[in-house]
Amino acid sequence: MACSTLADSAPRSTPSITTSTSPTSDAETRILLVDNHPAIRSILSSRLEQEDHMVVVGESGSAGEALPQIAGQLPDVVVVEISLGGVDGLTLTRRINSKALDTEILVFSMYDDSIYSEWAIRAGASGYVMKTEPPDTVIHAIHEIARGRVYLRKSIRAHVLDRLLRDQDRPDRSGVRAMTLREVTVFQMLGDGNSVTQIAKHLNLSRKTIETYRRRAKEKIGCETVDDLLQYAALWTNARR
Repeated sequence: MACSTLADSAPRSTPSITTSTSPTSDAETRILLVDNHPAIRSILSSRLEQEDHMVVVGESGSAGEALPQIAGQLPDVVVVEISLGGVDGLTLTRRINSKALDTEILVFSMYDDSIYSEWAIRAGASGYVMKTEPPDTVIHAIHEIARGRVYLRKSIRAHVLDRLLRDQDRPDRSGVRAMTLREVTVFQMLGDGNSVTQIAKHLNLSRKTIETYRRRAKEKIGCETVDDLLQYAALWTNARR
């Protein structure tokens, strides 16, 4: 198999991870919400506004709308959905960090955190909460990351942070990190044993489109055949559970 080994699949750099605590402050935590579902933004905004020392300073439905708002409002915390129209939430996270803005990022998404929380932290987020969690979990996560901590679900926290720390100085030769969100979603679903037809049905896309994502993943990883890609995808996905 011509694909890179799993030992080579870490990024060139990993955001530093701190577990230190900071004193609790009575200052307001300024929050900006980025989600392409207005109803979710409305519900979450209403719940956050009920909290003492929390204020929602803006809402956005896309990365393009969000960046100017973030630069103008300078929120303490940006709550981001991964699946946005156009530029995805992980790319937005990287762009926010590239601008060196003094803001923390909490990913609040429908995607499985056992896989995507690692990607979020690598992109520069400070926490990850699934949308299946109760609102109080989001509030707790915002409190945590506003204090300079990393928030992940307890059952996956040690595993994800340990893997990030161990991989911190390893070069990225796998090409996995170069994939788009849709490509890595297809890659992960292939690793879980799904066929192209099953993935197309699940994502509501054509078989031809899924085959295109599969081809791009194969090229970025450096696999010679589809069978090589499937073997690598299975190893990569299982290593991250």
